[in-house]
Amino acid sequence: MVGLPRRQAGLTALYLGVFAAVWFSVPKADPPLRSVLVVGSVVALLTAAVGAVLVARAGRRAAGERDRSADRRYGLVVAAEVGVGLIGALLLAAAGLTGYIPVLVCAVVGIHFVPLAPVLHDRLLVPLGVAVTLVALAGLVVGLVSGVSAGLVVGTGAGILLLAYAVLALFRTRRVA
Repeated sequence: MVGLPRRQAGLTALYLGVFAAVWFSVPKADPPLRSVLVVGSVVALLTAAVGAVLVARAGRRAAGERDRSADRRYGLVVAAEVGVGLIGALLLAAAGLTGYIPVLVCAVVGIHFVPLAPVLHDRLLVPLGVAVTLVALAGLVVGLVSGVSAGLVVGTGAGILLLAYAVLALFRTRRVA
């Protein structure tokens, strides 16, 4: 398993921990699943806090020189993600299909990890992106063929995947001199 610089591992745990907690809050669930989702949110936020501590301890020097080209590519990928997600959500809402907005957002989030992998020098973002996109597909199928809400599938699935990756990032930490 390839190690991540301490600061990058911390940022990964911080960001994905926060977003895992957000995804765990998407589904409306009855007990006992509701309790599991709350516990998942708490664990995700604790993971994010550990990531923040890693970032603070690594300091700005660990960040090294800024790669303006990578920053620009990162910004473009995130802007495209937000744009596609927003336009798609507005179209789904206009069509009266608001229950499928989490599916769209989950798919867009999954897809965005693929072009971010080379920008962030983290090839494991590709399988994460594929897995999150498959969760979106599963949510769509389950939402269409059963009484289970698509949001329950994607909120739980995306939350678990992002939390697992955030924790993995903490274990992939390597010291950079």
